[in-house]
Amino acid sequence: MRALIQRVRRASVTVDGKVVGSCGHGLLVLLGVGQHDDEAVADKLWRKMRDLRIFDDEAGKTNLSLLDVGGEALVVSQFTLYANCKRGRRPSFTEAGEPGRANELYEYVCGLAEQDLGKEHVGRGAFGAMMDVELVNDGPFTVWLDTDEL
Repeated sequence: MRALIQRVRRASVTVDGKVVGSCGHGLLVLLGVGQHDDEAVADKLWRKMRDLRIFDDEAGKTNLSLLDVGGEALVVSQFTLYANCKRGRRPSFTEAGEPGRANELYEYVCGLAEQDLGKEHVGRGAFGAMMDVELVNDGPFTVWLDTDEL
C-alpha cells in the first residue's frame, strides 16, 4: 500500500460539480492499494500516518501528530501511485490492486480514520470517479509512504 500525504490547511474533492468530501487542517491522503495488500498492511499504514509527528508544536518544531492537533483527514483513492514507468512512455498499472478489493481496503482505511478522528472529521473521495482535488498546502509538507519500506 502506498500513500502520498500532504499536510493541509484544507482540502476538498469535487465530482461532477459537487463537493463529495473535504477536510480542514490535517492531512490529504492519496492512497494506492497494491495487488498483495490486506487489512494488516492497511492497519500498519494508517497507524504510521496517524502517528507521524509532522505538525508544529508551540515552538514551531514538528513534534505533534494528527491526533495531537485534533486534525482532520481527506482520503482519496489513487491507483496511479502504482504506476510503473520503466518501459516506454505509457505507465503500466499492473501492480495496482484489483478494483473491487482495492475499494474494500480503501473503505477499510477510511473506517480506521473515522474510528480515530471521528466520522465528522474524515472526508472521502469517490472511488473510481474522475475527481477534482483542491488543497491548500501547509508548509508545504509532503511525505511518501510505501508499506514495503515501513
